[in-house]
Amino acid sequence: MAFIGLVRVSTDKQKTLRQHDALDAICLKVFEEKISGKLAVDERPGLTAALDYLRDGDMLTVQEVDRLGRNVLEGLIVLNDLFQRGIAVKVLEGIAAGEHTERSLILDLALALAEDRRRDIVKKTKNGLDSARARGRVGGRRPVVDDDKRRVILARRAEGQSIREIAAAVKVSVGVVHKTLNPAATPVDN
Repeated sequence: MAFIGLVRVSTDKQKTLRQHDALDAICLKVFEEKISGKLAVDERPGLTAALDYLRDGDMLTVQEVDRLGRNVLEGLIVLNDLFQRGIAVKVLEGIAAGEHTERSLILDLALALAEDRRRDIVKKTKNGLDSARARGRVGGRRPVVDDDKRRVILARRAEGQSIREIAAAVKVSVGVVHKTLNPAATPVDN
């Protein structure tokens, strides 16, 4: 049996050192992804690579359960998929710390708490931006995609390239490519 690690953060600017410090020492191999935990399993290259690498008896290892999914639904889908394949999960920290071979109330609760934490962060960020805007200041992240990148993304998609290929070529996340191709899916403040 080998521990196979998964490190995940949502954006390129976030650091993975803390997770690597926890996993590198105990895992045979550690996969990393910088992508939203809200995406489906097949849209997450690090998770997909880890799943392809796992062998019978191996255990997928994460620092905290929210590295598998940032909302309850996606987290449960990932866990159900793993458990149906006979893959156990080892969580190093948090209320779900331990080894798991099947779904449990504690895993479900940990995912629900992770989703609630994320929702709270989003709410506080939006409130802070609204407050700054009311005082005449503009806050928030700078746009990742300028007009040149937008043209390249649209042209590559028109040529039939996959979203992952485009993201790698333009050096943006899969989520950014999705948003660029489908701007209607992104709410806009007026």
